[in-house]
Amino acid sequence: MSLQSTHSRDHSRSVSPVAVLGVPFALGADRRGVDMGPSAIRYGGLTAALDTAGVDYTDVGDLSPPTLQSQPVSDDDSAKYLDAIAEMTGTLADRVATEIADGSVPLVLGGDHSIAMGTMRGAAQSSELGVIWFDAHGDYNTPTTSPSGNVHGMPLAAAHGYGDFAEMPWATAPNVAEENTVIVGARSLDADERAVLRKSDISVFTMADIDKRGIGPVTDEALDIATDGVDDIHVSLDLDWLDPDDAPGVGTPVPGGVTYREAHTAMERVADRDAAESVLRSLDVVEVNPILDQRNTTGERAAELAASAFGKRIL
Repeated sequence: MSLQSTHSRDHSRSVSPVAVLGVPFALGADRRGVDMGPSAIRYGGLTAALDTAGVDYTDVGDLSPPTLQSQPVSDDDSAKYLDAIAEMTGTLADRVATEIADGSVPLVLGGDHSIAMGTMRGAAQSSELGVIWFDAHGDYNTPTTSPSGNVHGMPLAAAHGYGDFAEMPWATAPNVAEENTVIVGARSLDADERAVLRKSDISVFTMADIDKRGIGPVTDEALDIATDGVDDIHVSLDLDWLDPDDAPGVGTPVPGGVTYREAHTAMERVADRDAAESVLRSLDVVEVNPILDQRNTTGERAAELAASAFGKRIL
């Protein structure tokens, strides 16, 4: 599918144009429906939000990743549908790298969070890349440690080639270092993830840090860490980062998340840093599941937050 709708206006964001790319993929999760996320985000007003922000963008349509119906029954519960995820990762990485080479910033719409493996791998092919992970979860499991075998809980570990992923070069993101990786807003970590993250050079800001310090200072420090000594950054926004009252349509909701306004503040800080230093190389917005949503509230939230990351302001 290729929409090829292009919009350009005068705006303050003087860096690269945005390429909107959908990845309707659900095999990394255990709740069907997240493959409809790209449609829900578009239907939730993405075009209008980007237009209002004055963003120069092109919607390049959707990839055609593997589907559940096309896959044999998986007998490996440690990492379900890994072959299909490897195929999706390679296809998406190539497309992201191509869009960047053409001068665009990819805005990748998920799909479950396993798609970030492809986004990061593509974005990091030709530059040192920092990563900011706005998520309720650490996503630092491996096939050996995962309680569920769902790969959407593994993409950050895959990017670093941690554990089992050291033997899966297709899953890793070259040029992404632990010391430039930041998780913001974590509030649900498995025991193995907690132990690994404590020993690593990854920076983790929990919801307790946000409660104590405020979302603005935490996001600013995350940006300082992620941008230190690298070329650009990748930002990954999982909608379960928000409190379920604000974003009910996600597969793994965790009470006690950030508010919609706090999420906007964080994305606005990303946009401010990008406007000043042109640091944003790619952004993915993931885990919107319209089957679990209420009147597409989460799709609308995702559209507005994506626009905020690219410079939308109230005034």
